[in-house]
Amino acid sequence: MEKRIWWKQAVGYEIYPQTFADSNNDGIGDLPGITSKLNYLKMLGIDLIWICPFLKSPMDDNGYDIADYYCVNPLFGTNDDLKELIKQAHALGIHIIMDFVLNHTSDENAWFIEARKNKQAEEHDYYIWQPPRYDEKGNRQPPNNWRGFFSDSAWAYDEVADEYYMRIFSKKMPDLNWENPLLRKKIYAIARHYLDLGIDGFRLDAIAHLDRDLSFANSTQNPDYDGLTLDVSKFSNRERLFDYLHEFKKAVLEDYPLAMTVGEVGGSSTTLTALKYSHKDYGSINMVFNFDTCWENGAYGSETLRDDQIITNVWNLKHNFARWYNDCHRDAWLPLYWVNHDHPRVLSQYGNVAFRKESGKMLALVLLFMYGTPFLYQGEELGMSNVDYQSLDDFTTDVSARNYILDARKRGLNDELILRFLRRTSRINSRTPMQWKNAPYAGFSLVPPRIKPVNNYQEVNAEDEIKDPDSIFNFYRQAIALRKDMAILDSVTMSDFVLENEDDPNVFAYRHPGKKHLFVVANFRPYQVNFSSDFLGRKHHTLLQNYLEPSAIRDGNQVSLRPFECFLWEIEDN
Repeated sequence: MEKRIWWKQAVGYEIYPQTFADSNNDGIGDLPGITSKLNYLKMLGIDLIWICPFLKSPMDDNGYDIADYYCVNPLFGTNDDLKELIKQAHALGIHIIMDFVLNHTSDENAWFIEARKNKQAEEHDYYIWQPPRYDEKGNRQPPNNWRGFFSDSAWAYDEVADEYYMRIFSKKMPDLNWENPLLRKKIYAIARHYLDLGIDGFRLDAIAHLDRDLSFANSTQNPDYDGLTLDVSKFSNRERLFDYLHEFKKAVLEDYPLAMTVGEVGGSSTTLTALKYSHKDYGSINMVFNFDTCWENGAYGSETLRDDQIITNVWNLKHNFARWYNDCHRDAWLPLYWVNHDHPRVLSQYGNVAFRKESGKMLALVLLFMYGTPFLYQGEELGMSNVDYQSLDDFTTDVSARNYILDARKRGLNDELILRFLRRTSRINSRTPMQWKNAPYAGFSLVPPRIKPVNNYQEVNAEDEIKDPDSIFNFYRQAIALRKDMAILDSVTMSDFVLENEDDPNVFAYRHPGKKHLFVVANFRPYQVNFSSDFLGRKHHTLLQNYLEPSAIRDGNQVSLRPFECFLWEIEDN
């Protein structure tokens, strides 16, 4: 039997350090706070944590704008705090991967400061510069009509350099020029530094965007009302980036064979493209995050819809998981996840706060028994949900939300519609403080946090759920422990993933017909539905269920599933 590398049998957990645990009561989470919660994570069953950026940053985009790659942000602690976190995590058998931002820096990075003031400096070519265009009236214009991901132009004008620099995210996050070999060597040195420090690998942020259309020609897509267009083909998943990643593998990763790498390739990547990143024979990294399963409730782009019109497309959701499995599993490993720090809470997307316990457990069971390495997002194990904010001012800690509010108002949307949409879709939803206990500020801090907590922490918090044997938290513990049973893990990762009754519009059901024949059935609706399968008539026993008294199978092959009811069965084939 194949000896699994550590990350193929791990259960991961994403930590957003700003809102995970505040050890010094300044309202901001920190590295010592994470260290203080390692035993909590160990109790849950976690053996891999991915920590979002914690390096020195002006925090324009919550740490993804890095000013110094070698220095921990004083908001989060010190370099010594990082070493202590690594030491204590490893002592508990917990691996750490860190967010490594490759696409851009902060405009307060020393490289950019030198680049803008001296066009002859080596650092000037670390970034992507173009001269202004001028319209018929002599007004300065960006070099082309490309729109970035934060609603506005992909270019920002720098008065000192008298040039535009490319920045597909915030204007305070200038994009790096990966065509420059000197820049690449700087990046590789940073990677080696952290691997030598004991970091176990990297989540490679925004790697899909490292190559650009260097002709900088206008997009031929139809422009929007402001003349700009978001044409991701100009700067996403382009061919040259695979050369960069292959060089990164040769220059760094081959010297650290146990290091894990997972790349963020976004929503424009196909499974074929994903294999170019992570194929076991010719890929450069271990696996890729895409977003194909993150928005299957219609919330994205739902500005004018009511909340009751947001309905999970179960058919699309399960077929997207199946498509990635079918296209990739023979040749590449996959990560499993519902959401990350850029998405709304999964319980509010695919579950239901009125059925918090039932839907929270159902989402755990469905995710944890699919092929790949599962990643939970902080608070998912508690059933944390989207914000209940009543003011647009509460969203202003997120640059993309600030830009969206300005853009939506220009387009004539009223504040009530904007508020409803942001409560449904904003990145703030996943970034609220971790709800540790029924205490002021959810036990996250003794002072008001930078991001407001959700007000349901009296009912939804770790302290109470740990004590409740029927809680979502303890269901996750059970499910993770079951997944780690080697016989079950073999079936999950080494036998086929087969959708069952795949056209059912309400139920996500799948089987692993291995030595242990596993069968997962999950109702994604807040009402009762019927489900039928010939396998229900076979002798089986229940490994996990989310109702204390499960629904009874009738007529040999049919079951009436209550709201969000789910099962994990072992089928006896003989």
